[in-house]
Amino acid sequence: MALQIYNTLTRQKEEFVPLHEGFVGIYVCGPTVYDDAHIGHGKTYVNFDVIVRYLRYKGYRVRYVQNITDVGHLLDTGEDRILKGARRERVEPMELVETYTRRYFEDMDRLNVQRPNISPRASGHIPEQIELVKRLLEKGYAYEVNGNVYFEVSKWPEYGKLSGRKVEELKEGARVEVREEKRHPADFALWKRAEPEHIMRWPSPWGEGYPGWHVECSVMSTKYLGQPFDIHGGGVENKFPHHECEIAQSEAAYGVPFCRYWLHNGMLMIRGEEMHKSLGNMITLRQAFAQYDPLAIRFFILGGHYRSQLDFTDEAMQAADKGLQRILGTVRAVRERMRSAGSADEADEADAGVLTMLDGIRVRFEEAMDDDFNTAQAVAVLFDLGREVNTLLNSGQPLSGATLAAIDALYRRLGGDVLGIVPEQLPEEAGVGLTDELVRILIEMRAEARQKKDWATADAIRDRLAAIGIALEDGPEGTRWRLAR
Repeated sequence: MALQIYNTLTRQKEEFVPLHEGFVGIYVCGPTVYDDAHIGHGKTYVNFDVIVRYLRYKGYRVRYVQNITDVGHLLDTGEDRILKGARRERVEPMELVETYTRRYFEDMDRLNVQRPNISPRASGHIPEQIELVKRLLEKGYAYEVNGNVYFEVSKWPEYGKLSGRKVEELKEGARVEVREEKRHPADFALWKRAEPEHIMRWPSPWGEGYPGWHVECSVMSTKYLGQPFDIHGGGVENKFPHHECEIAQSEAAYGVPFCRYWLHNGMLMIRGEEMHKSLGNMITLRQAFAQYDPLAIRFFILGGHYRSQLDFTDEAMQAADKGLQRILGTVRAVRERMRSAGSADEADEADAGVLTMLDGIRVRFEEAMDDDFNTAQAVAVLFDLGREVNTLLNSGQPLSGATLAAIDALYRRLGGDVLGIVPEQLPEEAGVGLTDELVRILIEMRAEARQKKDWATADAIRDRLAAIGIALEDGPEGTRWRLAR
């Protein structure tokens, strides 16, 4: 089955065919770093992390670009979010940016979100943004008033094709700043004049100022991915006006499509309500981490389809944690059995019936992910795998080292590489390498004692290890150890 993705632009599922064979360019709107990332950010970036992981799993070389917005993202009041944050904490704007950029990536690391290939900053691309504005002015799609430059939406008939909104129906103040100097309420700022008290400012042909939020993403996406590029992603709340404006200014400037596939993830709700500071239900990721395992939060997010709303509640998180532990419990049991089995013999072969079962699981997992990245169904397939594996482990039949390794490899590939919920090393395995070496030393000491017929020392070593949960098994090929159940 070919990968099918829901394209917001065409409002239908389409087969994904990248512009360049074997390569995928994807841009996702990154955070505005004026405060700590919240649980809604967690949903967005976990969702797109899995999309990128799966594209790589399918063999594509992926260039993932996710920007850092450090200037120009205005509140409804017209105030720059970065400046507001800087005043709140009484620091320089770039000091605020550095602090919260670092904290953002720390939070993403805890969610096991892989770093983007490129994390460009808006403030580092001012010359390119000025060039885009100049180009739009030259082509007649923009106009300058009092040091501000606006895109004239009436000049672009396709404005609204992503969101479905019509220019004539847009009301003043509907998420687009209203100024009397605009020719139409929906016209949006490409460049803003910096007032005397505005700290963040750059020289331009229209006087000192700073870029509009929408221009930033158009410039940074096309600089690193070209135009058109394959996938543009972001939260559904950014579909209008942000993404709509990106399309208009980019396509007006260059006369070619901006992006081929648009992916929008659904919002995260808090007990059925949208998350807002005014409602007192804003939960930062750091607050959530204090109460829940970050991997459990990731698992909770993957339990819903990326395009669906997700309701964050204590009950939902408790269920997610139990579900995650079910999967990790099976992985743990497989790895313990592998350790007790010791090194596989070169002639050791995996059970053909088990390999057939594992291949069926892989196919079903891929079918789920090929259907618009359906992680909820993919997780259900992992639960089915767990039931099969637990039946095998409890059957009493011997499982070869190669069979166990094949099971573990599938968990690592699907649950680890793609979903990011199965760690390379489980928490309790962190010291296993050292434990193995120490136990091996004790096994060698015991073997020497037995050669000397020092049975008391040999038995003491065995009994002391048993007391801490390590069982020794003597066989023709030597002594193996396992964690006792």
